Order: sequence, then structure tokens, then C-alpha cells
Amino acid sequence: MIPAAVVASCVGGFGHGQGGVWFAYDLVVDTSLRQTLHRRGLRMTPQRQLVVDAVRELGHATPEQICTRVQQTAPAVNITTIYRTLELLERIGLVRHTHLGHGAPTYSEEDHQHVHLVCHLCGTVAEAPTDLMDALAERLREESGFTLDATHVALSGRCADCTEDADASPEAGEAAASHQHHTHDHTEGSAR
Repeated sequence: MIPAAVVASCVGGFGHGQGGVWFAYDLVVDTSLRQTLHRRGLRMTPQRQLVVDAVRELGHATPEQICTRVQQTAPAVNITTIYRTLELLERIGLVRHTHLGHGAPTYSEEDHQHVHLVCHLCGTVAEAPTDLMDALAERLREESGFTLDATHVALSGRCADCTEDADASPEAGEAAASHQHHTHDHTEGSAR
């Protein structure tokens, strides 16, 4: 059972309802999420709602970032709960994860679909429409029968600012080339 203080802090209050205590969060909860969970024999919990809200607010976020956001409202929620909730939400199609580099996966809403462009120099993550991958997806399908999920793709390179800096300064360009070589050596053979 979730302590009333945690639930109350999640939604700003609670009251008494039929047959016991009801919580105000029932009135503000995402009804589509509640229905999706109910159709699968699951129930809505304040923690699940808080995780969904954090994913929506943060856009792309690691489980640790989501946990930090959730704990601003409900300090008792731990990282294990966040991981379990994200796994459940991904399994039922409400969120998806992407690996943007060497760290933890990032999560976003399922309908938040795009290709991620990750600058391997400064770490900036930009978005591009998935239709940019259409020609590649078609070629892969024709040549190997492989169906690409372009919404689960992260491309690594240099952002416009880092490219401009490298073009303006020969030393920066050499440093970028050295970093690219080091990154290649470090990641060669690793799964993405």
C-alpha cells in the first residue's frame, strides 16, 4: 500500500470515498493510460502516472533522470520502481527506448518518433524526421529482407556548431579527428 502522504503529494490531496479512502489522483489521472492498463488486466498506480508524466515532460530521459523528476513529487519512489514501470510501459507500447551512445537508454513517448542525431563531440542530441531514412529502409528491405525501425535509430556525427568550430580552427578539426578515431577504437565491436 502506498502511504497516503506520498499519494497526496503526487496530486495535491485526498478525501474519503465509497467504502474507504479515495485519492484525488483518480480525478486527474490520464484516462487513456488507465484504459490501456485496464485492458491488459493491470491497474493504474500513482507511480505509473508519475513516470508517464516525467517521460512526457522530459522528452528524452534516462531512467535516472526520470527518477529524479518523479522524486520531486514522490520522494519514496526508488530507481527499481522506475525501471520496472518503464519496462511495463514499453511492453504495452506507451514508451520506447533508444540508445543514444554508451550510457543508459533514453525513454520517450511511443508517438514521439524521429531519428536521433548525436554529436559525439559535445553530446548534443537533435531530431530529424524518420522519412530521411526511407531510402535506406527500402534498400535494406530489398537487399536483405530486413525491416528497419527508423524510430529506434541514433546516428553519430558532429553537430553544426562543432562542425563550424572545427572548420574555423585547424586545431579543433585535428582534435575532432583524434576524438573520432578514439571513439571508433573504443566502440568497435560493441553492440548498439
